[in-house]
Amino acid sequence: MSNLRTIVKGLPLVGPLSLKVFHLLNPKVFPGSAEYWESRYATGDNSGSGSYSHLAHFKADFINDFVKKNQIKDVIEFGVGDGNQLTLAEYPTYIGLDVARTAIMMCMEKFKGDKTKSFYMYDSRAYQDNHGIFKAELAMSLDVLFHLIEDEVFGNYLKHLFQASNKYVIVFSSNFEKEQTFHEKDRVFAKWVEQNITGFDLLEIVKNAYPYDKNDPDNTSKADFFIYRKKGA
Repeated sequence: MSNLRTIVKGLPLVGPLSLKVFHLLNPKVFPGSAEYWESRYATGDNSGSGSYSHLAHFKADFINDFVKKNQIKDVIEFGVGDGNQLTLAEYPTYIGLDVARTAIMMCMEKFKGDKTKSFYMYDSRAYQDNHGIFKAELAMSLDVLFHLIEDEVFGNYLKHLFQASNKYVIVFSSNFEKEQTFHEKDRVFAKWVEQNITGFDLLEIVKNAYPYDKNDPDNTSKADFFIYRKKGA
């Protein structure tokens, strides 16, 4: 099966569509976090219900208020997605990163007239920012952590997220343990941060206004806000 996946992925002139076909033929085989999202965007899907409707407005209201109250000058986000959530943002300057090339291209087109925003590809396994090129007062991760299936990718991502912060980190995520269900895997990420990230304090946990309801998953969320501050900043 792994050989079939490699062959399908490498077919010329097919690209992400070949991965989509492979997923349909093999629904139980997860292709990898980055490949899943690239295929999803490239075949016309979006970032999911959490980036739309009242769920998106809830996140935007909280973050916009936080940015204003704390006089945040610049924001970096690891996982900008299709940019719909970003349309509600009120940030002085912004850098958005994502694993999906198609998502970055969508954002480039959507915000092409906005010179306050920049977008870049992100690969947690090929990223080393010793010069602090990707830095901002506020580093954010919104509805991303439980989509990082691979442990190495998960760990690298959190290290890069906190390294990118000059002052604050905001994470909007679940924080409980649950086995993988295709493209989602929940972890107690706050414990991982406590054990592996130094120099930051957890200031506050803000509960989601629309707690998860298994009977209404598209209009509720399993994530809460976790706000960290860099010591001495």
